[in-house]
Amino acid sequence: MVQNGDTLELLNDLVGKALKAGADAADAVDIKSIGLSHAQRLGEVEHVERSESRDLGLRVFFGKKQAVASSTDTGAVALAEVVERAVAMAKTVPDDAHCGLADPSEVLTGGIPDLDIADDEEPSTEVLAGRASACEAAARNVKGVTNSEGAEASWSSSDIYIASSNGFTGGYRSTGQGFWVAVLAGEGTGMERDHESTSATYAADLDSPEDVGQTAGERAVARLKPRKVETQQVPVIYAPRCSNGLVGHLAGALNGSAVARGTSFLKDSMGERILPEGVHIIDDPHRKRGHRSKPFDAEGLANPAIHLVEDGVLENWVLDLATARKLGLVSNGRASRGTSSPPSPGTTNLYMAAGKASPEDLINDITEGFYVTDLMGFGINGVTGDYSRGASGFWIESGKIAYPVSEVTIAGNLKDMFQNLRPADDLRFKYGTNAPTIRIDGMTVAGS
Repeated sequence: MVQNGDTLELLNDLVGKALKAGADAADAVDIKSIGLSHAQRLGEVEHVERSESRDLGLRVFFGKKQAVASSTDTGAVALAEVVERAVAMAKTVPDDAHCGLADPSEVLTGGIPDLDIADDEEPSTEVLAGRASACEAAARNVKGVTNSEGAEASWSSSDIYIASSNGFTGGYRSTGQGFWVAVLAGEGTGMERDHESTSATYAADLDSPEDVGQTAGERAVARLKPRKVETQQVPVIYAPRCSNGLVGHLAGALNGSAVARGTSFLKDSMGERILPEGVHIIDDPHRKRGHRSKPFDAEGLANPAIHLVEDGVLENWVLDLATARKLGLVSNGRASRGTSSPPSPGTTNLYMAAGKASPEDLINDITEGFYVTDLMGFGINGVTGDYSRGASGFWIESGKIAYPVSEVTIAGNLKDMFQNLRPADDLRFKYGTNAPTIRIDGMTVAGS
């Protein structure tokens, strides 16, 4: 766990200057980021990049007015200007009845949990190049692969510190790394593309470059000679790299901002069954080595794991302080923020718990259906729940994958889709938002 005394002293000093300038309360955040990447195509290096940045933001309050100012310059003159700008803006903006810091009794006290989210070893450019090269080579070695869109390996590190006039101070460091490859199979107008990736906090948790590359190549070849299908209503199976999008759509509908504005199709569903029995949606900021783990939220509150949906019943909104106040509730520690705007609610390590059936079990009894491996576009109406997206994948006949399918649209309404889904048992924590294979009956597949 990172606790940089110099940075916290700087932030506390900045907050103190804001109070001295007349602010009733203030908080400050400092974010330092480092990024390193290596990209290649057909074995030739396309770029090697390293970036470093530091941003600092100050938020001040005058009664029920708030304003934020930020800077990439941490020199004394620049920070004095940040205080001056923030104070001047806060005096002129309209009142916000729901803004304000947490009460000192609400903020996290005691030890900050160690989530093991920082790999101390920074990979060299040679290591990243080796990962990208091995990944692309494995993909190109798959019979039927004819071209490559390239491979890239990257590493990043972020240090985040917060100090507030309510007494909270804290900081942590996180890292992330991974690689991906995209290749094409076939020739001319019959070419098909696919991809694969891996990412993790620690290098030791990454999939092997050879496995990632081979998977991408095999997927591209499997898509060759796709067919079209007639418009019909059939069961749809979402592969895990697509099913996590359904969980993301649900999270958007449960976001406190949307609920408070009345723009969520689930705004009146608290305490009601929105998913089948036995289905759970969990947000866990404290997952060890999690992609989006953090020991506290952006307002200094404790952020324990919560069930957004438990046994199919909606139990929680995604809340920060402001949205909780608007809804007459208490924040559940889901605030996130950058340096140039106030906090807003967001999820961390969000996932649908695994079901009991295997993916094969979900497919076995389907006479005709659609196995979705790629989605395109974003035809989601957050107010009504109407859902329509372009898709490609494979047609199912008599419980088996039969042939590739492209240029189709799948449509339904998310309320109905959520009520009729079944999760498989193949949950894997590969992204920030994760879900197992999911089956949804009665969707419209619009083809030729």
